[in-house]
Amino acid sequence: MIRIIIFLFSYIILLNSVYAGLSVELTVGTEEGGGAPSIAIVPFGISASTPPPQDIASIVSSDLHRSGRFAPMSVASLPERPSYAHQVTFSNWQAADVPYLVIGRISGGSLSGYTVEFELFDVYKGTRLIGLQYPATVQTLRQVAHQISDKIYNALLGMRGVFGTRIVYVTVQGRGKHKEYQLQVADADGANPRLMLRSAEPIFSPTWSPDGRRIAYVTYENRGSDKKMAIYVQEVQTGRRMRISDKRGLNAAPAWSPDGTRLAITLSHEGNPEIYVFNLHTGTLTRLTHDPAIDTEPEWAPDGQSLVFTSDRVGNQPQIYRMAADGSQVRRLTFKGNYNARARFSPDGNRLALLHSGGQGYRIASLDLGSGHLKILSQTSLDESPSFAPNGDMIIYATGSELAAVSSDGSVRQRLVVNLGEEVREPAWSPFSY
Repeated sequence: MIRIIIFLFSYIILLNSVYAGLSVELTVGTEEGGGAPSIAIVPFGISASTPPPQDIASIVSSDLHRSGRFAPMSVASLPERPSYAHQVTFSNWQAADVPYLVIGRISGGSLSGYTVEFELFDVYKGTRLIGLQYPATVQTLRQVAHQISDKIYNALLGMRGVFGTRIVYVTVQGRGKHKEYQLQVADADGANPRLMLRSAEPIFSPTWSPDGRRIAYVTYENRGSDKKMAIYVQEVQTGRRMRISDKRGLNAAPAWSPDGTRLAITLSHEGNPEIYVFNLHTGTLTRLTHDPAIDTEPEWAPDGQSLVFTSDRVGNQPQIYRMAADGSQVRRLTFKGNYNARARFSPDGNRLALLHSGGQGYRIASLDLGSGHLKILSQTSLDESPSFAPNGDMIIYATGSELAAVSSDGSVRQRLVVNLGEEVREPAWSPFSY
């Protein structure tokens, strides 16, 4: 029991020291990605009766720049500002050495609704790659801009963009006994933050349901003079929440099954931290692990046939293990380093993002499940809470007092700026379908 307490206490200290939070400002650093191709996004022509409150071209430019995969041309450097295809002089753009060009226009008005059109061109071939039209309202203009960014990203890279997705995270304000914890949901670029929960107690491990409509998380309840750990599920749209588990001891680390019907959780009400599965439809609880070690941080494989988890079964060092969905066929996955924890599957199920230490700080790493090769991705030393983007291209995580993101190959790195006086913790990227 002493060993368990020491392990959990050390783990909690690590979490409290490295978790950080998201602000509405975002900057990008592409330390190894300097070869990003240029792209020109021309300010959209406006023929609307009421000027739109959002600058669509600016949002698209920011999205593509933030991805680290493109280098948008500055507006001041544009050789011309066409809104229609027949206004484009390709020789001007070829002379500017810009391979891709985006133009667009907005018509309608705030009362009748806007129509947003855009076109993407291959400058050197002089051909249009895509051209689409979207209806929009004042409230949905920014969402439409993200959809345009997603279409451009997909057309040029062959990969679905994540600009229209969201992120959940925890912010902390104040110090000592006056801390306030907030569970926030925002767009992937940090805009439109929405408060889901405000509490004087810590909030841990937020995670999205597969349909993006609910978030599971851990916080504390006040029961008279006692505080009790509990797992909740909260609806994003309505804010309604339901308590899933508040048993004696640990109630921690919820993870959704791919079909959204179950939560894998960590409980210690039977004396030792073990992994269980809670059926959200029937309320039944099934125990998966039976080991004197600490088993925690479960994560379902995308196909639902297995789970990975963290355990100190060998030499009191946390390592990643995998088991079948019924708890059988347990095997160890990580062998490099003395600390591997908080594993998260890539959307295709071929890789794990995890927290790794070889004795000098804690970094985000990627484990190839086919070859067993482990690659260090981050360059900081106090990292936590990795979460894959739904296209598998980026991993968001907490580091120091900020959030950051790194591409799955380590070539692109981003830094998310935090608001003054705030810390950020436990980011998690939403799925596509919300």
